[in-house]
Amino acid sequence: MSTNPLTSEASRRQVLHAALGIAAGSLVNGTRPVRAESDPPALTARAIPHTGERIPVIGLGTANEFQIQQQGEKKANLKKVVDDLIAQGGKLIDTASSYGSAESVLGELLSDQDRAKVFLATKLENGDAKAGSVEFKRSLERLRYKQVDLLQLHNVQDPRQSLAAFRDWKSQGLCRYIGITTTFKQDFDAAEAILRTEKPDFFQVDYSLGDREAEKRLLPAAAEVGAAVLTALPFGRSSVFAAVRGKSVPEWAREFDATTWPQFFLKFLLGHPAVTAVIPGTTNPAHLADNISAGRDRFPDAGQRKEMIKFFDAL
Repeated sequence: MSTNPLTSEASRRQVLHAALGIAAGSLVNGTRPVRAESDPPALTARAIPHTGERIPVIGLGTANEFQIQQQGEKKANLKKVVDDLIAQGGKLIDTASSYGSAESVLGELLSDQDRAKVFLATKLENGDAKAGSVEFKRSLERLRYKQVDLLQLHNVQDPRQSLAAFRDWKSQGLCRYIGITTTFKQDFDAAEAILRTEKPDFFQVDYSLGDREAEKRLLPAAAEVGAAVLTALPFGRSSVFAAVRGKSVPEWAREFDATTWPQFFLKFLLGHPAVTAVIPGTTNPAHLADNISAGRDRFPDAGQRKEMIKFFDAL
């Protein structure tokens, strides 16, 4: 999942401009001034509980950003975002069959990339074998892949939903991992039930500093069943940027190496022990670099996360 580029990207630019006192376009790397730009610290990777395979903690969402039809500057920017993600140590890219042209665009942009450098995730609306098979085949064709790394049942609604068809496709080698997603609070009960009965490899959920509902039951449930957690909408559809517009990142955030608001918000999520990776969406290579920087160096501990919550809730 990701956020609306017409709101999130613009809001992000406004916040960075106001907080840092510089033009938005000058926030290019998110690298620390004390460190050589050519020698950044490694991007942190975390283990997928069911296998131990490690994936980088910063990924890329495509929900709105990759729904384009035309060639030109926007597609060139997306190509650079994808290439930069991989060049800077990332590999997780999340899309869905329901994201308009996103799968097709992504398939084109990945066509010259080394398959081993990409951890590709997509999502299906249909969980039954017949309809889901048609949908999955179409996704593979759009993505130009014979196998995806992660196949997710998108926005589960019924606690009786099964991943039987997904397990069958996994046994056929069409996907390496299976998972479920939810981004609607009214479906959280169903998501928790499916987590406990189906025990998927991955769980993707709507989670941000401004919306912490998932912490109450869903993240603990995911941890109990060993599901890797991906956080959708990590900027809360840009609402977290709106909350801090005109404000500076607190000095104490440097204790966990957060020097920009995007780093502050992403590091909060990565400080939760159940979270495996975050998947912010962007069309801006500079914002991608800043996001990547959030996955390096230190993350807030439990006490620091409480301070972050206290600070944010008081805004």
